[in-house]
Order: sequence, then C-alpha cells, then structure tokens
Amino acid sequence: MSAPSEDDRIEILSDRELGRTLVRLATQVLETVDDSRNLMLLGIPTRGVQLSRVLALELERLSGHAIAQGSIDPTFHRDDLERIGTRLPQLTTLPNSVEERQVVLVDDVIFTGRTVRAALEALQSWGRAQRVMLLALVDRGHRELPIQPDFCGRVVPTRRSESIELRLRDVDGEEGVFLKRLNQRE
Repeated sequence: MSAPSEDDRIEILSDRELGRTLVRLATQVLETVDDSRNLMLLGIPTRGVQLSRVLALELERLSGHAIAQGSIDPTFHRDDLERIGTRLPQLTTLPNSVEERQVVLVDDVIFTGRTVRAALEALQSWGRAQRVMLLALVDRGHRELPIQPDFCGRVVPTRRSESIELRLRDVDGEEGVFLKRLNQRE
C-alpha cells in the first residue's frame, strides 16, 4: 500500500466555494432562529470545533453581535468504540448553560449518524435546550441511524473506502474540502 499523495484527493469545495457555503449556512441559521442572542454553536471534535469557530465569526458579522460558541465531546457516549477505536477525549466547553438555548451542533462531515447521536446524548447531560439543530458541512451518506442535518453545505455521495476532509487555513495552512481515497492499490 502506498502513502497517499496530493493526487489521491479530489477538491470538492475550493477555498472560495467554502467561504460562500459558510456564508449561506450562517444565513440559513439566522433565518431559522427566533432570536440570535439565544443561539449557541457547539462544535463536535475534531473539525466541527474549528468549523463552529469560523461559523460563529460569520454569524457575528451578519447579526452584529457575538454568538455563544463552544464544543461538546461525545466520546464517552458512543456505541461503536470497539469498531472505530478510542481516541483521547476532548474538553467539552460550554460558554454558558444550554437551558432554553437554541443549540446548533456543528460537524464537518455526517456519515453514519452515530457521532451525532452520541453528541445529542452528551448534550442532554448538560441540560435541556429549547431546540437542538444540526449543521453539517458535508453529508456523505451511509447513514446507520435516522439522523439528518437541518443545515447542509453539500451532499457528496461517497464509497466507504473514501473520506471527506475539511481543511482550514488557521489549522492546516490551506482551505477547502477534499475527497480522499483510503484504499490505494499499488
């Protein structure tokens, strides 16, 4: 098996297209909520956390005020740890109580739905939100649970032998969304 190269990935969204998609998603969120001051974004590790920070800045630009933003780690609520393996848990950071908030869970890619299910369970342990919505930058299909995003940047049908990778300039030095082939033949 050879190491993946730049040729093993296909650009799904360029940096410019990603920017437009994020503006569209932020606008859709603002159109959906009753009061944007009651809004809280919670990123799901790992890339959902960085994505929620970017979205919070865009929402602040559009609304004229800061948007509560944090993260929620679903690691200990997963039902598939034996299949996906364990990773170091990330810190759950809530900017304030979720009680009576309109919470948007933010994830970069929705796949089987199991991470989102675990995030919903983790969120319940912190209180009862007024409403919980899901924003996924990319929906790649292969759902195992009946979970669908309320806001979706792009639907990209994939094979199970492929993955979707969000790259952000602040973290990766480049920006865009890429399809990567996991199983390379020599």
